[in-house]
Amino acid sequence: MTLDLRPQFWKKYSLDEMNQAEWEALCDGCGLCCLVKLEDDETHEVAYTKVSCKLLDCKTARCSDYPNRLAHVPDCIQLTLEKLQSIHWLPSSCAYRRLNEAKPLPTWHYLNTGSRNSVIEARKSAAGRCISEVEIDEDEIEDYIVRWVR
Repeated sequence: MTLDLRPQFWKKYSLDEMNQAEWEALCDGCGLCCLVKLEDDETHEVAYTKVSCKLLDCKTARCSDYPNRLAHVPDCIQLTLEKLQSIHWLPSSCAYRRLNEAKPLPTWHYLNTGSRNSVIEARKSAAGRCISEVEIDEDEIEDYIVRWVR
């Protein structure tokens, strides 16, 4: 762990007590937040698709230009504690959501296992399961709805 990460910080500190490095370290790299989501206007139910943002590497589920992503994808969400309160589409496995709901990190989270591959091995990642938005016809997006995101 880097010097900016306090030992077991996710167990000892609330989200608002974490420093920026700790906040960023919570992300397990699943890439699910980078998938295109469709919201029903009437029921507000959110359906995930297997279509990813153009910057997501679909083999690794990692952003190909994370530091500069907002320059390429202006509507990319920069998750903050304030936004976390109003975003209801984060998957149930998301560390930010879980800690906000006073739940522990999943056992497979890399902060618990020490391995960044744990999320892929647990099949909680978009790695190897998504397709870039540049490869599909936007009018056919509903054909790509998936049920493996919870």
